[in-house]
Amino acid sequence: MEKSLLNIGFGDTVVAERVVAIVDPNSAPMKRLKDEAKKDNRLVNATHGRKTRSIIIMDSNHIILSAIQAETISQRFIMLRESKQT
Repeated sequence: MEKSLLNIGFGDTVVAERVVAIVDPNSAPMKRLKDEAKKDNRLVNATHGRKTRSIIIMDSNHIILSAIQAETISQRFIMLRESKQT
């Protein structure tokens, strides 16, 4: 089974099949999720010093921060899935 890489910005990628959710970081529950992941050493900051615009939740329970909008990453994810089906 071939794995697809999802571009999350600035040359960073994640394995698309392992993504559970792509969410907006501005709600209180997402801020708590980020803080808990940081405390447990499960947080990966892929923002390259920019503002966090999306949070990617992985099946390994890791939390990845990205500076790319959640909507943009979601569109990339959908395009990857569609291209894989053909």
